Formats: sequence, structure tokens, C-alpha cells
Amino acid sequence: MIAELNTLVELAEDRLDDDLDVTALASELGTTEYHLRRMFSSLAGMPLSEYIRRRRMSVAAADILGNDDLLSIAVRYDYGSTEAFGRAFRSVHGISVSDVKRDGGPLRTQPQLRFRLTVEGNTTMHTRITDRPAFRLVGHATRVPLIHEGINPHIQAHIASLPLAEHARLKSLGATEPAGLLQVNGGTRLSEQTRRR
Repeated sequence: MIAELNTLVELAEDRLDDDLDVTALASELGTTEYHLRRMFSSLAGMPLSEYIRRRRMSVAAADILGNDDLLSIAVRYDYGSTEAFGRAFRSVHGISVSDVKRDGGPLRTQPQLRFRLTVEGNTTMHTRITDRPAFRLVGHATRVPLIHEGINPHIQAHIASLPLAEHARLKSLGATEPAGLLQVNGGTRLSEQTRRR
């Protein structure tokens, strides 16, 4: 499906000034329009129609700074009037066409998407499963947004907000293995159970 989505993006890029027949394309790729649109939306975080609109307005911004008249640009990008084009342009860039002609921006460009498959979890973890007596978690809790890649700056900020003396105090409370300070991540259900205790 990744290859099909990249083909879809490339064809959309070639036809920014024309309609893209997604039904025919999906049939050529051996899938359905519904499935292709759904997968695109799920992975890209926006519907295909919104992506195409953003790409059109990103490319159109360069045309506006050129010498073409506004009606020619609107028609080129499949808008029936300068008013409709202007509304679409403002919704993407947050400023009017006349502001761009006068000041040159600021503009919000939508880069061309590329879909890639990333496989994670291919590093072996050495684990051990043991039965332990009941124990209590003691520490400081906070809610942070989930970040899938790299260091979560919200967790780092939470740790940095605790005084060093508090780190030492928490470490001294530990009387079981593994020793030291641990970072515990729990879902909503774990948090609710912990609160009830």
C-alpha cells in the first residue's frame, strides 16, 4: 500500500492544475477508491482532497508573485472565479492574495508527501519475568503528550523541575530490585488504579 500511496502523490503532483480521477487510479493500482482515500487520510493525517488543495495553493503562491493575472491563475487551478480561489488561498495561507502580492508573505507551504515504512523494535531487549510480592510506587506523576520518536521534551522538563534533593530522597526509599530511580509509564487504566490505592 505504501507504493500505491506514493504513486497517488506523484500523480496528484503532476495534475495539480487538473482533476485527478482517483477511482480510475485505484482500479489501476488494484484497490478501491474508498480504501485508497482511507489509507491516505489515516497515514497523512488529512483527507486527500485537503492535501491536494494545500499543494495547489502552495504552488499557486509562486504564480501570484509572477506576472499572470488572478483569473488565469484561478482557472489554472480549477477554480471558477477569483473569489473562490481567494477564499481557498486565504484558508491555506491565512492571508489574502493581495497581501502576498504586496508583501510576499508569510506563506504556509505544504511540502510534497512521501510515504515510507519504518520498522521499529528490531533490537533485542534482555528481559526477565519474575514473581514479586506486592509493592508500592512512590514518586511524582505528570501527564505528557505521546511522542513516538526521540526524547520526549515534556518528560525531560518534568524531571528537570524536581530538585536534586528530591531525586536523592526518592532513591533512598527504594528497597527492592531493580535499584535506583525508575521511569514508569502507565495508561489511563493504570493511573486510575494507582489513584484508588
